[in-house]
Amino acid sequence: MVQLEEILQRLPHAFPFRMIDRILEIEPGRRAIVCKNVSVDEPFLQGHFPKEPVLPAVLILEAMAQTGGLAFQSLSGKEEGGLPALARVDESG
Repeated sequence: MVQLEEILQRLPHAFPFRMIDRILEIEPGRRAIVCKNVSVDEPFLQGHFPKEPVLPAVLILEAMAQTGGLAFQSLSGKEEGGLPALARVDESG
C-alpha cells in the first residue's frame, strides 16, 4: 500500500484537488485500486442535496483521472516527473 507522502511526490495536485489518499493496489497496465477519505462535513458535499450529501460526479471523475495518471506512471516505470492528463472520456469499450 502506498501512503500519502509518496502520492504527494507522484501527483502535483494540492489540497483540495488531490483526490487520492492511499493507493491500495496497482497492477501496471491492468488496474488500480485507490482510496479517498471523505467525511460528512466536507464542503463539497453540502451543495447538491442538503439532506443527502453526495460527492459531485466531477470530483469522482477527477479521482478516476488521478488514478489513471498513477497507473500510467507505474506502467511506464517513471513514477515522478511529467504531468499525465485526462484528455477524453467516451463510451467506447
